[in-house]
Amino acid sequence: MISYDEAGEGPVVVFVHAGIADRRMWEHQFAALAATHRVVRYDWRGYGASGDAEREVCHHEDLLALMDRLGVARAALVGCSMGGAYAVEAALAAPERVTSLTLICSGLAGHAWPEAMLAQARERVHSAVPADRLARYRQGGARVDPADARAMAEAQVLWQVAGPARTREDLPPQVWEQAVRMCEGVFQRLWSGPAVPERQLAPAAAGRLDEVRAPTLVINGMADVPSIQHVSDLLAAGIKGARRVDLPETGHLPPLERPAEVTGLLSAHLRQD
Repeated sequence: MISYDEAGEGPVVVFVHAGIADRRMWEHQFAALAATHRVVRYDWRGYGASGDAEREVCHHEDLLALMDRLGVARAALVGCSMGGAYAVEAALAAPERVTSLTLICSGLAGHAWPEAMLAQARERVHSAVPADRLARYRQGGARVDPADARAMAEAQVLWQVAGPARTREDLPPQVWEQAVRMCEGVFQRLWSGPAVPERQLAPAAAGRLDEVRAPTLVINGMADVPSIQHVSDLLAAGIKGARRVDLPETGHLPPLERPAEVTGLLSAHLRQD
C-alpha cells in the first residue's frame, strides 16, 4: 500500500520525497500549490505511512502506478535527493506522462558515488552507531534501539541537511527537529522492516540524460555535500535546456530550509509548462 495526500484542482504536480525524509517535507509546497494545481505527495514503499516492500521494489514504477491509481495521465514531477532520481527514471520510462521535472539536490540512478564521499559518510554518519549493531540493523528485521535511530538521524541531518561545512546552529530549530524526526523514522523502518532489493531503470538513467525531453529545473543547495552538488552539474549539463538555480547557504533539503523560495521557483517553472 502506498500512502498519499492529494488536494486542489488543475494541472497535476506529484512530489517525490528524499531518501532521508518522507512526504511531510513538502508541507509548504503542497499547501501553496493546491491553490492552482492538483497536488499529490506520497511516501515511498517502505517509508513513512506506506506499507513495507514484500519483494523487489522499483520506485519509479511505484510512482507511475500511483498516477494510474489516481487517474493521472500526465503530471509535473518534483523530486528531492533520490526522489529526483526516481522522477528522472519515470520521465525516461514514460516520457509522454511527464510535463516537467524539478530536481532538487537530486540523486541520479547509475551514478557511482566517489570513495571520498563514502568515506566521509562512514566517518561522520555511520560511526554514530556501534559497528556491530549497525551491521545487524542493515540486515533488516532487527529490534531497533530508539537511541540508535535518533543518533544516526542526527548525524545524517548534520552532514547533509546542514551540510558538511556547517553546524546544527546553521539550521532554524524547527527545520532541525523536523528533519531529524523524519530521518529517525526512516532508520526505524529500514532497520526493522524486511531487507528487499531495489531495481532501477535499465539502461541506467546516468547514461541517458540526453533523452529527457521534459522542461527541467535543477535546484542545488550550495552547502550540500559536494559530491551531491556534482550531480546537479551532471543534470544541468546533460538535460537539454535545463535551468539551474544555486541556493547559497542551503543544504540537502531546500524545500524544508528555504520553503518560500523553493515554492516560488517551482511556481514559476510550472507556469512555463
